[in-house]
Amino acid sequence: MKRTIRTTALLVGTLMTAVMLPTVTAQAAAPTPRVDLRVLVVSDGGPSTDAIAAELENAGTPYTEVDLRDADRSVIDAAFLADTFDGRPRAKYQAVVLPNDNPFPTGSSEMAALIAYEQTYAIPQVDAYTYARPQVGLNAAVGTGYAGSVDGVRAEVTEAGKAGVFGYLEGAVPFEDNSPTVGESYAYLSTPAAGADFVPYVQAAIPGRATKGSLVGEYRHDGRRELVVTFVYNQHQQQFRLLARGIVEWMTGGVHLGANRNYFAVHVDDVFAADDRWDTVLNCTPGDVDCQPGEGTLNPIRMVPADVDHATAWQNSRDFTLDFAYNASGTVDHRQDNGGQDPLADRLLAERDRFRWINHTYTHAFLGCVQDTAVVPWKCATNPDGSTRWVGRNEIADEIAANEAWGVAAGLPLHKVELVTGEHSGLKVTPQQPVDNPNLGPALTDTGIAWLGSDNSRDPVQRRVGTATTVSRYPMNVFYNAGRTAEQVDEYNWIYTSRAQGGSGICEDNPATSTCLAAPLDVATGYTEHIVPLETRIALGHVLANDPRPHFIHQSNLAEDRIAYPVLDGVLGDYEALFTDDAPVMNLRMKEIGVEMRQRTAWRAALDAGTVTAYRIGDRVTVLTPGDVAFAATLPAGAQHDGTDFGTPYAGAVSGWGRSGGSPYTLDLPPSADTPTTAVAPGRTPAPAPTAPRTEVPAGARQQIPYSAER
Repeated sequence: MKRTIRTTALLVGTLMTAVMLPTVTAQAAAPTPRVDLRVLVVSDGGPSTDAIAAELENAGTPYTEVDLRDADRSVIDAAFLADTFDGRPRAKYQAVVLPNDNPFPTGSSEMAALIAYEQTYAIPQVDAYTYARPQVGLNAAVGTGYAGSVDGVRAEVTEAGKAGVFGYLEGAVPFEDNSPTVGESYAYLSTPAAGADFVPYVQAAIPGRATKGSLVGEYRHDGRRELVVTFVYNQHQQQFRLLARGIVEWMTGGVHLGANRNYFAVHVDDVFAADDRWDTVLNCTPGDVDCQPGEGTLNPIRMVPADVDHATAWQNSRDFTLDFAYNASGTVDHRQDNGGQDPLADRLLAERDRFRWINHTYTHAFLGCVQDTAVVPWKCATNPDGSTRWVGRNEIADEIAANEAWGVAAGLPLHKVELVTGEHSGLKVTPQQPVDNPNLGPALTDTGIAWLGSDNSRDPVQRRVGTATTVSRYPMNVFYNAGRTAEQVDEYNWIYTSRAQGGSGICEDNPATSTCLAAPLDVATGYTEHIVPLETRIALGHVLANDPRPHFIHQSNLAEDRIAYPVLDGVLGDYEALFTDDAPVMNLRMKEIGVEMRQRTAWRAALDAGTVTAYRIGDRVTVLTPGDVAFAATLPAGAQHDGTDFGTPYAGAVSGWGRSGGSPYTLDLPPSADTPTTAVAPGRTPAPAPTAPRTEVPAGARQQIPYSAER
């Protein structure tokens, strides 16, 4: 989605918000300028500008990046920034992001051009990470403030921030501290300089003083506006993820292409069925392919009616709906073995409308290659000629159709176009089966499947398989073969410790594994003290990353010790503590997630191809996209298309998808008294400030630091 300076084909419109932009005096007879909805990101390769660029990329907000390290880059001058189009002044960028307040040499003509451009078109500037000093409206950090680590600091949104672009936050902005040995965050905390028009939006206590220092604030001067950020961050850190939306809304005035929402969906696989149990002595799962055939004793885990009651009560308390992926043979076989009785199924069917339901195939059969389980690990069986033996098309179709027919007869509120195969089988799985079962696509076509669940850890990119489009799901490290916390911790220890400690050694073979342990966890306390906080942070990270992909667990995790709930409560509880009610978690079903992901892919392709035009003139935005490509946009509440409200409310704005169909699509914004109506000639351009001092960037801000056992 990033466009280089050589292919700036996307035209995007003005960014002046009602409450954020200064009033400028119009010249007589000067036409209202056109401002293209595109952001200019000037990068020096630092993590903070990279983080903002990643946020724009992820949201679908077009931007052009100029890399100051590139000897062949274009020069930023008046012609690069603005021109005249159809006799109307045109600003090519609605906002400017710089690595700091002035990354150019002293007296730079490029900085002078940016200053003049910002003054002329009321274009805001984000200083991605800069030093606190009078040139940015703050007292020097040395002496009266603080310069140093802010790992683990709990910052807060000020009243001005809550009344403005950070109003979606409850107030707390906790800074990560994931490693006791790696510095992850560095900041300059200081108060506004005397006489400066500076408003802090996010602040933290200055160590050793009774005052608080700004971390994010707005500085108005010389007819310009700067968002001054005085802490360093990367795109993964929670503090940035919490503030990223507000930074983009500030720089765009709340009028931009792209959208950002927070999503969380949880699929519970194997409902009606039973899951095999981990053997803490054998370190494998009897009945599954990781144990030798016949090894161990089967001791399956299956929900009981009380677990259904707990699930419904939990949903009501959280205003959240679980998706149940079911296997009908689980109850059919149970009734056959128990004189027609199945209290669990009876209770689930009585509460069927409380949940969303997904076809998970009738018997949970493996639908890829025919497995040879006589060896561990298993391998694909072969034909006499050495070719792979595949599960047949009819067998796959029967598994899908039989489960659907049972669900319809049982009155489950199904969406027949959704499917998750057992273990995501049929899709490629390395190393044994590096390609899809060639019979899978035709079977999906035969049964009318449009959305197929895949495992994000091995198949993260949305793709087509027959008539179906994949929906990647995040696996949670709450294991399918654990119903009790002791089993979960024992298996976790075995997987993530070294061979010398009795573990699998996976971390020795793959040092990049983020959940490795320095020592085994205490079986009694390890789940609560380590696994739950870790899995909570990982899942919450996905929620805060504008990522709609669902997570998945298993019915065993809702049974016995009900080990899934502490993690789910952690995610939703932490979220509720951080966000206001007008920024709720989006709890979508699988089909809706698939549509969202597919539209994003098409939108990204159109942006990358440079086939989108979008701009603002006054209170009207115009968007032109090719063919059937839908565009995403975020606008102030009250924006309309042809007299109808656009989008749906979220986080104090409205956002949604529109479709121009090859013709201009216009959006009328709520009138704003502060919206400039014409370009003005710049006044005397002040000499650029001296180049910003070099800022401290700790190692932990350059890459994501895995969560440690202590955090």
